Amino acid sequence: MNNNEVGEPMSVASEKVIIVEGRSDKEKIKKLIEEDVEIICTNGTLGVERLEYLIEDFELDDRDVFILVDEDNAGKKLRKQLSTELPHAVHIYIDKAFREVAATPESELAVALVASHISIYPNYL
Repeated sequence: MNNNEVGEPMSVASEKVIIVEGRSDKEKIKKLIEEDVEIICTNGTLGVERLEYLIEDFELDDRDVFILVDEDNAGKKLRKQLSTELPHAVHIYIDKAFREVAATPESELAVALVASHISIYPNYL
């Protein structure tokens, strides 16, 4: 599994990429996923230049992109920004009761990921 911070592009090793906000979000979902999925951490909202860099260097226009962000104002802003630039992206939502990806139970995240056709290790389901 490829797990990049923004700023460390690699050759496109997998078709699927999940965009998350923070490192704790990335670490939480990384251990659940069984298939080869690249996880990109934005470290919050993105400026125009940084977003263009992300799209270009990670070839996001040509990949299966999934957006998994917190259900707070910053996460909603990032989701809106990403969906404008990546209209083909699939949105994965967490229960609003948990607000943050990192605070969401692994079993809940696993169900949300499976619903988006991302393979999860069976012990998390």
